[in-house]
Amino acid sequence: NMVFDSHSHKDWQRFVKTWFNQAGKKKSRRATRLDKAKAVAPRPVAGLLRPVVHCQTIRYNARVRAGRGFTLDELKAAGINKKQARSVGISVDHRRKNRSQESLQANVLRLKEYKSRLIVFPRKASKPKKGDS
Repeated sequence: NMVFDSHSHKDWQRFVKTWFNQAGKKKSRRATRLDKAKAVAPRPVAGLLRPVVHCQTIRYNARVRAGRGFTLDELKAAGINKKQARSVGISVDHRRKNRSQESLQANVLRLKEYKSRLIVFPRKASKPKKGDS
């Protein structure tokens, strides 16, 4: 009355992964995010402003996602200089091309909205430049 080929592993409790720290990790991640937001205070937490682009393949091309950077045409239409854009938190991709008028208009609108809410602080409070708050 013997059970053949019973590969019962001994001491299996050692290899079990538990997630009892899940709630604590969630709390600490949230606290870290808040600390980062406070550190970069008036600036956006997500980093540079990115354009809205369509995904590439037939399966996903109805979906939009964040692209690498705005095209030079989009920046020109919004009235923003290429070098100035990088200095005020707008990402620029000189290789990207606008293949449709709709996406160009959408990204120009996005840039204009960002520009309207943008507050540029002067480097020297005694000598503010044009466009500074």
